[in-house]
Amino acid sequence: MRMQCAHIRIGELAKRVGVERFVIRFWEKEFNIKSPRSNGGQRFYTPKELETFKTIRNLLYKQKFTIEGARRVLKDAKDNGLIIGSYRTSLDTDIRNDVLYKKLTTVRSQLVKLRELI
Repeated sequence: MRMQCAHIRIGELAKRVGVERFVIRFWEKEFNIKSPRSNGGQRFYTPKELETFKTIRNLLYKQKFTIEGARRVLKDAKDNGLIIGSYRTSLDTDIRNDVLYKKLTTVRSQLVKLRELI
């Protein structure tokens, strides 16, 4: 049985996250993520950093946050001592509820206007 390596190279990380390597490097700068490097400059990532990058991808690509908005979410999670994975799950629910509420409010106001026209 093969043991899982504690450090992940950038190519493998990018594959697991579902983005290109240059995106990982860009996010490192934008989100101030410091990864250890070998003597030759090769980046290595931990499973915790993998989860952070997955969370960033989710916030930016699926939930349509801006980079600044995603930074705030990650900072809030860190400041409150929340586990990123759990925070993402609860955040998904909160955001879906908020989006649903806004959509329902819009539909309701449109129905009121339609009723006034009839």
